[in-house]
Amino acid sequence: MTTETLPSVAARSEALFARARAVTPGGVNSPVRAFRSVGGTPRFIREAHGASLTDVDGTRYVDYIGSWGPMILGHDHPAVREAILEALAGGTSFGAPGEREVLLAEAVTRLTGAERVRFVNSGTEATMSALRLARGFTGRKYIVKFRGNYHGHADGLLVEAGSGLMTNAEGGLGQAAPSSAGVPEEYARLTLVSEYNDPAALNTLMRERGHEIAAVIFEPVVGNAGVLIPTPEFLTALHRVRDAGALLVADEVMTGFRLSLNGATGMLSLSPDLTCWGKVIGGGLPVGAYGGRADVMDRVSPQGPVYQAGTLSGNPLAMAAGLATLGVLEADPGVYDRLETYTSRLAEGLKSAAAEAGVPLSVNHIGSMLTAFHQDAPDGSVRTYTDAARSDTAAFARWFQAMLARGVYWAPSQFESIFVGAAHTAAELDLTLEAARAAYAGLGERA
Repeated sequence: MTTETLPSVAARSEALFARARAVTPGGVNSPVRAFRSVGGTPRFIREAHGASLTDVDGTRYVDYIGSWGPMILGHDHPAVREAILEALAGGTSFGAPGEREVLLAEAVTRLTGAERVRFVNSGTEATMSALRLARGFTGRKYIVKFRGNYHGHADGLLVEAGSGLMTNAEGGLGQAAPSSAGVPEEYARLTLVSEYNDPAALNTLMRERGHEIAAVIFEPVVGNAGVLIPTPEFLTALHRVRDAGALLVADEVMTGFRLSLNGATGMLSLSPDLTCWGKVIGGGLPVGAYGGRADVMDRVSPQGPVYQAGTLSGNPLAMAAGLATLGVLEADPGVYDRLETYTSRLAEGLKSAAAEAGVPLSVNHIGSMLTAFHQDAPDGSVRTYTDAARSDTAAFARWFQAMLARGVYWAPSQFESIFVGAAHTAAELDLTLEAARAAYAGLGERA
């Protein structure tokens, strides 16, 4: 039985990748972009508009990365572009307060219920700052995180840390903490690890060590071990951590304003003490934020003793892009229903295409986030890091390349969410599912 051979049309990307490897570690500025787990040459992107990317070779793709989540409105949205240009005319950074950061803080607090918010420049800054604050507030030093939850690359959080480590680990999945060279074991020992979606394990940990724990940090919906959706029992256990005096910290860098106007915490009726945001609140520009209860946030310098600072924090371009993005989302109350409808149809189409070809597939999706796990598991049964790690990464890599060759840019890792945006239409859905049927047919022939 023969299999289809698809041509390579990435000559300029190949040339740029060779140049990049000579001056940048691995040729990329973030590891998953290197295509190591899927093979081939990463595409160097020239421009992006709406739901599409165009690479330097002139090939156009339907984009399901959306810059890893921020582009909920699509690329180059007119309102966002105009807001950035207006801000740009007044300068790029002041190193002093500006009106836009007040306006965006007012919007974030109004929509989420947080009482105070502080802007930073990345999700990593947001989570590391929130945990420093939790330690300063409680006087305790231990943090709890969950296997497969990724909270940025701060030393104390690179412990059982999710997709980037799962994708690029040389020694296999589920390795012991710490997850990166250069992280001292002394730092790692301050981070206690439990299993996501295992309420009994969390209850036991808090019963035995709750008096030492400053905070429990979690992704309300996991996106960095593939999409994992919390069970009601696990959400109940999360809320109980406060009985031991620990703070509950929701990492909504990925899910904030993507799953609803008040994020996954609103969708799932969560009430964290602190929340971290990023991505959507900057409209595609570098941004992060953390916020929550006033009595906790008022411990942040200069009002309190917990120090955190940033030269470019609250810069006018990111604030303008975030204000425009949230403004468009708030003005269109049906946008989240449309995103969910598209994502549900995408999920059903992928499952149908895989079933026709006899390829094992389990799809998790919520709102506009989706992961197609290449494994023989019933829908909804991939709930933990351990479940996700059973996926057939070789099958995913072949499928990814077949999709790319047919004009669909999927996340280049089995252990990532893809993101649907408001710019995706029926035309993109049809093209995607046609490509998926052909790609799965090719996998089925190899089985």
